[in-house]
Amino acid sequence: MTSDQAEGVRLQKVLSKAGVASRRAAEELIVQGRVSVDGQVVRELGRRVDPDHAVIHVDGTRIVLREDLVYLALNKPRGVHSTMTDDQGRPCVGDYVRGRSDAAGLFHVGRLDAETEGLLLLTNDGDLAHRLMHPSYHVPKTYLAEVDGKVPRGLGKQLRAGVTLEDGPVKVDEFRVKDVYGGQTLVEVVLHEGRKHIVRRLLAEVGFPVRKLVRTAIGDVQLGNPKPGTLRRLTRQEIGGLYRQVGL
Repeated sequence: MTSDQAEGVRLQKVLSKAGVASRRAAEELIVQGRVSVDGQVVRELGRRVDPDHAVIHVDGTRIVLREDLVYLALNKPRGVHSTMTDDQGRPCVGDYVRGRSDAAGLFHVGRLDAETEGLLLLTNDGDLAHRLMHPSYHVPKTYLAEVDGKVPRGLGKQLRAGVTLEDGPVKVDEFRVKDVYGGQTLVEVVLHEGRKHIVRRLLAEVGFPVRKLVRTAIGDVQLGNPKPGTLRRLTRQEIGGLYRQVGL
């Protein structure tokens, strides 16, 4: 056992290895009181920590220290099923990570139905995934929906107040009209519900069945404009933001 393993690792070394800053810059962060360990601000440079168990925040954002944890964002194409394997041979999410060196243990966080496109997270971090999927943590999910016709002015108010579906009431956190063109309307819907087909069922219930649906954000993680099927690693800031939103 090395001395680092026996006594812990110097905090500035841990921050540097995690990609937060150089060793010298990490020392400045510590002296400035911008680093906390297990909820306590640390200012002394001699502090040693166990990187496998310590919870470290820099400027309020949690730093992921475990090198085995993987966080990916997929722009799921239309027609792809939200499964890691498909016994019917249909295109599935697992096709996009198969063969990657870090694919072992990955799973998708929640689901998008086959006809819905957009942002889907994949990870092997079970604690984070559980909280992201649980509605009690109120992680907002943003969708763009294309519907026929022009929506009435009061629809947003109605959806924010709540609509009763066959499996219970649902209400959106935000609703806005983004564009009107060619007899169709593009609307943005933000909600933290995760029930099956919830956006499609909600809009159909108020008379506007969805023609096309794209998830554009989960919390602060944005889809952006990548080609369908594009897979990328989340940034340290994005991962920290997700941790913050679920209280980890």
